[in-house]
Amino acid sequence: MARHLITSALPYINGVKHLGNLVGSMLPADVHARYLRMQGHEVLAICATDEHGTPAELAAAEAGQTVQQYCDEQFEIQRDLGERFGLSWDWFGRTSRPQNHELTNHFARKLEEHGYLEERSIQQVYSPSEDRFLPDRYVTGTCPHCGFERARGDQCENCGRLLDPTDLIDPRSTVTGATDLEVRESKSVFLLQTKLADRVREWIETQEQWPNLPRSIALKWLDEGLQDRDITRDLSWGVPVERPGMEHKVWYVWFDAPIGYIASTKEWADADPTGERDWRSWWYDSDDVTYTEFMGKDNVAFHTVSFPITLIGSGEPWHKVDFLKAFNWLTYEGGKFSTSQGIGVFMDDALELLPADTWRWYLIANAPESDDASFTWPLFQQAVNGDLGGKLGNFVNRTLSFTRKQYGEEVPAGGTTGEVEEQLAADVRAKLDELAGLYEAMEFRKVARAVRELWTLGDAYLEVREPWRLRKAEQAPWGDQTGDEAAQAVLRTAINLIPVLAAAAAPIIPTAAATAAASVGATTEAWPTVDLTALQPGHPFEVPPLLFGRIDDDMVEAWQARFSGADDRG
Repeated sequence: MARHLITSALPYINGVKHLGNLVGSMLPADVHARYLRMQGHEVLAICATDEHGTPAELAAAEAGQTVQQYCDEQFEIQRDLGERFGLSWDWFGRTSRPQNHELTNHFARKLEEHGYLEERSIQQVYSPSEDRFLPDRYVTGTCPHCGFERARGDQCENCGRLLDPTDLIDPRSTVTGATDLEVRESKSVFLLQTKLADRVREWIETQEQWPNLPRSIALKWLDEGLQDRDITRDLSWGVPVERPGMEHKVWYVWFDAPIGYIASTKEWADADPTGERDWRSWWYDSDDVTYTEFMGKDNVAFHTVSFPITLIGSGEPWHKVDFLKAFNWLTYEGGKFSTSQGIGVFMDDALELLPADTWRWYLIANAPESDDASFTWPLFQQAVNGDLGGKLGNFVNRTLSFTRKQYGEEVPAGGTTGEVEEQLAADVRAKLDELAGLYEAMEFRKVARAVRELWTLGDAYLEVREPWRLRKAEQAPWGDQTGDEAAQAVLRTAINLIPVLAAAAAPIIPTAAATAAASVGATTEAWPTVDLTALQPGHPFEVPPLLFGRIDDDMVEAWQARFSGADDRG
């Protein structure tokens, strides 16, 4: 048994997340965690809401709430949706909690001790009409690099270049639209990334197990020249800077948010009434832990360069990521998801339409791993009807329904099996071995393909043996037995195959897999072994409700219209 720490990129607090957010971090992290648990490993899966920064303040103001009220409400919404999607976090925390405040200031003190923080005078945008300095996202203007007219003060969404508010052409206040902005001198704390650039590069270059995408992004950032980073902001919401003369400032969200992984683990430990959970054993001098991060490609640079710089600069033995799984974009019908325009499916919409497992299966089977992928309704319809309903659902239903009709609700006792069953067992074992390797490698599209091929073995077996025809034959084509006896042996084999087919897919479709396995008195708690005689004659079973409903063309047409942007989500 090994120890595995798993984190997924922290979902930002404002708004329900769309399917692209889900497949870009939280869902594959859950699939990986579930698989490792089935293999008997000790797993700690951590996530949290990322609650600081200007977007939270802006969203709260728009909602007519205090930032605390807004974040409290949104946290509950996001936690509920995640749990309903089957995300099996061991802890879902909040970066606004005391643990993150404590640890963020701890890291700041350690960085200060080692000479990696420096107070500097900076030029900052000031709004006379609002009587305040404006943080980066409170300023909008034209990007000096690409001419995009709605660039934010921290980054241009069009060209992706990092910016400072003073870089913008024709800047204006995001809140009031005021254009009479001034540039005034202010004080800020800088993280001296340039002093640590060589050390973080040396560490990155040793991470040969990383996939090409995160490794190339990290090295590209370093090759372009790392700059010292301003890590304080003039906001009232965030982790307060414990520094004389900076009582009105908070730490920059990208400084405190990754520390939230550690802080959420401390939340998990603090919540244990027995006091037996040791959060430090997962993060501090923890050589026996494998740490895996999941995130979209836009978050990679911060997690491969900025956050490790914080850990390295502290001078303490914090555990840095061992394997980083990064994803490209999932688009909606070839375009962007948009909350404001009502374009695309969001997590609450999805659960309103269909069970979580249908979405989980489609997203993993079409995960944007090597390149961007597009959600389309015809492909979704095909995945649900063809893969889920047509393969697993059909195999379970027709096997158990036919057996009940002919022999009652117990595993039939008659007959013996032959070479076909021996070959079936060998093929299933081989496919399970392949599948386990793909789960281990976190190659999710290949995982779904292998699961699909495993289900096909079950379908093919029934088509070869045809128990519905066999039972009417006087003599079976193998062994000294009647056709009816041989049909019972075939059905007994097929029933024994059900928990194997279910458990192999359980990390992806946990609810449906558990239902299928439970129909024959089995569970999906452990990785399956292949014994097609394990469920003995007389073992009871029950025919489960239909595992997956069918999606017809009218439903697809209605959903396409609904999520095309015609209905404004506000």
